Amino acid sequence: MKVGLMGFGKTGRSVASVILAAKDCSLEWIYRRGSALDHRSASEFLGIESADRATILSPSSIDVDTLLEQHPVDIIIDFSSSEGIWTYGDQAAERGITIVSAISHYNSEEIGFLRKLALLTTVFWSPNITLGVNYLLFSARLLQKIAPEVDIEIVEEHFSNKQGVSGTAVKIANALELEHEKINSIRAGGIVGKHEVIFGFPFQTVRLVHESISREAFGNGALFAARHLSGKPAGFYKFEDLLAPYFAQQIA
Repeated sequence: MKVGLMGFGKTGRSVASVILAAKDCSLEWIYRRGSALDHRSASEFLGIESADRATILSPSSIDVDTLLEQHPVDIIIDFSSSEGIWTYGDQAAERGITIVSAISHYNSEEIGFLRKLALLTTVFWSPNITLGVNYLLFSARLLQKIAPEVDIEIVEEHFSNKQGVSGTAVKIANALELEHEKINSIRAGGIVGKHEVIFGFPFQTVRLVHESISREAFGNGALFAARHLSGKPAGFYKFEDLLAPYFAQQIA
């Protein structure tokens, strides 16, 4: 599976390291806004031994159309910014390239654009692409169905410079049909990301907690999505679409 990566910030670099280590994937290129690292090898830059091409490129050195023509990929994994989809979306969809977006915040126009692209190709979006937090979301919805009157609070913790409410926390609140006032945000130090759903029963408390120890967790989640999207028809997919078949299986 040939992969192209959009974005090479702190998280993008961690994701690149995971892709470079995957035996069933080949990181063909990384596309980033800045040109300072143009034509360098990501594996060399990150100090990882890999046979992958993994060339770092930017709009200053090559435009998206030429990039996709000269260096074709099966899938694009996006860890850039909410505006990034406009730079490559049409070109990728026209070529039938699968899009996996891990952008935390999209506005309604950007989500509409993703759905438009999904008419032509396979499009996946998850505000938090870690497997664990999406398992937490499934479990929370199941417990709420069992006890619909239970009190629920959401706590999200992130690094001190993170702006706005966690997109994942908003997604959890929406899935549980909770007001966003039920989200409690904490910003401190270098916390990568922690989400907790607290169920307050009269005589007991249930806490579902997920914590990202390292940004590499996002890379593992992105590859989980990429592998499970293989062979899927064009359409708009979310993490629950990939997990639902597992939850439907009977436990022996």
